[in-house]
Amino acid sequence: MARRDQRGSLRTMMRQALSFAAIGALLLDPIAAPARAASRPVPSASAGLLNARALTLGIGKSVVIDLPRDVKDVLVADPKIANAVVRSAQRAYIIGATVGQTNIVFFDASGEQIAAYDIAVTRDLNGIRNALRQILPGANIGVEGLGQGVVLSGSVATPAEAQQAMDIAIRLVGDEKNVVNSITIRGRDQVMLKVVVAEVQRNLIKQLGIDLSASMNYGTAVVNFNNTNPFTATGRPLVDGNALTTGFTNAGTSVQATIRAMESAGVMRTLAEPNLTAISGESANFLAGGEFPVPSGINCTNGACTPTITFKKFGISLNFTPVVLSAGRISLHVSTEVSEVTNDNAILISGTSVPSIKTRRADTTLEIPSGGSMAMAGLIQQQTKQAINGMPGLARLPVLGTLFRSRDYVNNNTELMVLVTPYIVRAVAQKDLSRPDDGFVSASDPQSDLLGSINRIYGVPGRIQAERGYRGTYGFITD
Repeated sequence: MARRDQRGSLRTMMRQALSFAAIGALLLDPIAAPARAASRPVPSASAGLLNARALTLGIGKSVVIDLPRDVKDVLVADPKIANAVVRSAQRAYIIGATVGQTNIVFFDASGEQIAAYDIAVTRDLNGIRNALRQILPGANIGVEGLGQGVVLSGSVATPAEAQQAMDIAIRLVGDEKNVVNSITIRGRDQVMLKVVVAEVQRNLIKQLGIDLSASMNYGTAVVNFNNTNPFTATGRPLVDGNALTTGFTNAGTSVQATIRAMESAGVMRTLAEPNLTAISGESANFLAGGEFPVPSGINCTNGACTPTITFKKFGISLNFTPVVLSAGRISLHVSTEVSEVTNDNAILISGTSVPSIKTRRADTTLEIPSGGSMAMAGLIQQQTKQAINGMPGLARLPVLGTLFRSRDYVNNNTELMVLVTPYIVRAVAQKDLSRPDDGFVSASDPQSDLLGSINRIYGVPGRIQAERGYRGTYGFITD
């Protein structure tokens, strides 16, 4: 018992000593005590905002907030954007006023933070969501507000659906600048366009007559007449280069006759089939042809002049932009051209003959289903030219008038058609494709020299030709 009393008395003495030491420290250092107290962390509203909850509201929309303790004070950073109304001790209503961001903090009677909210007031997006869900039921489109604007996200099947969703959002928001389109296309189709340009030209030329040129002297009188070079109103002959000339001269009298008698018929067939493939919504260009130089000016330097040359393109060109719509429909913007160099309207520039270009061009926008064909352009042209040149009076004689006149007749007929056929295509294995040079082998020297062969054709390795049973006559048909 004596030992326990001694231990208790020792503990009491130590506690008293520590208390006296603490009181002495405060009395000796009155400034350090407040400093140590200030260094301790004190709960504040700013520290509590780190755990603020994000809350999104629409303009004119409200939300009910239930609090764990009684509310004494409410802090609203910007009442113009959102406002808080306390209806009971532990329930408040937050109402969105205008587009923007603010925060709201609730405090209890002791000044401690109860809850904090980061408020983002955006446009009412439910109208846009309902419209997109009703018009595009198969699309997966998300609508989010960002400041004054709207962000569209998600994925759709075709670019047409993405554009349609963009148009709906612009109509409901009211300004295209406030709509951001982040919609992705799930599967972008590839479109192959097959264009057929077929043209047939028929030319018929007839020429008959005699061109006379004479000079006769009768004493002091001289008579000259000339009905050669039958020119048209444009200053150029209809038919040139066909002439048989004869004449005689005697005692100051000369007569020269040019006989023109010709009949010509010609047919020209032009066929071009360019094919081109592009992704839906992207443009593609194709050109099979070349360029020829054309003098465009003269460049003089130090007295030396040289012509300036520019190059003009010719050949077969195809430009198109496909857009795959719903239900396999394809919208096409097609521009095709078939041009060739010709000397029909050639001109001379400083002694250099510059040819012209004969062009057939079509540019249009149309809508065709996959695999369907449409004639995008067509032309039927008939051109007839006729000129009669002769001496007045004598050219009108029934039979002898043929000796004093010349007749040219030209008839040109042209028929042109441009067909387009789009296909929605996909990639295949290389072995399933055929090349133009499959099975082509150059002939050997003995075969070329002795047999006149220029190539040998073998079967393609690894490709088995299916057996076919033909009935009836087959082969080439020659008219």
